[in-house]
Amino acid sequence: MKLGVNIDHIATVRQARRTFEPDPVRVAVLAELGGADSIVIHLREDRRHIQDRDLRLLKEIVSTKLNLEMGLSDEIIQIALQVKPYQVTLVPERREELTTEGGLNLIKERKRIEEAIKLFKKNNIMVSLFIDPDREQLQIAKIIGAQMVELHTGIYANAKDPEIQRIALHKLAESAVTARNTRLSVAAGHGLTYLNVQPITKIIEIEELNIGHSIIARAVFVGIEDAVSEMKEIISRR
Repeated sequence: MKLGVNIDHIATVRQARRTFEPDPVRVAVLAELGGADSIVIHLREDRRHIQDRDLRLLKEIVSTKLNLEMGLSDEIIQIALQVKPYQVTLVPERREELTTEGGLNLIKERKRIEEAIKLFKKNNIMVSLFIDPDREQLQIAKIIGAQMVELHTGIYANAKDPEIQRIALHKLAESAVTARNTRLSVAAGHGLTYLNVQPITKIIEIEELNIGHSIIARAVFVGIEDAVSEMKEIISRR
């Protein structure tokens, strides 16, 4: 199972003081040394953490794969088309949210998303859609041309009730099977930690996990390279 490491919160710390450190580019190199299979960043409209310069430098420095999470604003789409990361992951985005709160609504936003997918694929950029584990959403994702889906694991990760967590895990497993049966690649992420990630790794259809906050939090104590290596070891036990 592959591990994508989201380094947004390195930039969050930097932007708290509007200074030059810690540097997300340096952290990306260390994350790759720790075993990251891709580097994930989210260029938000409000630029609350990752900045345009970070994206451009990371495009040059990352030696694995650069996965750009992004909303559907025209400005961000044009930046992505100029920089050409290996992959874009389209996500819903609200300025008020602390972090992404759920998956895209492919029914409501189908036309806009389909247009964006065509643009990215025309420019040889792989497209993933961040969606809730829902059969209808998965079917639309395939029809409109997505190559990958990232299943939102938030309900599972945040559940306090074991039964709710069990049901959420089962739904993720069902959705992963549905996605693979329609020849979509499958990733998963949101709220995953060192403590709750292992049951997700048992879903063999999931090829990749994208994890940020928990790894960055662990890195405060052990350093980014070791924090990534520890997570990689856990998800490799599957």
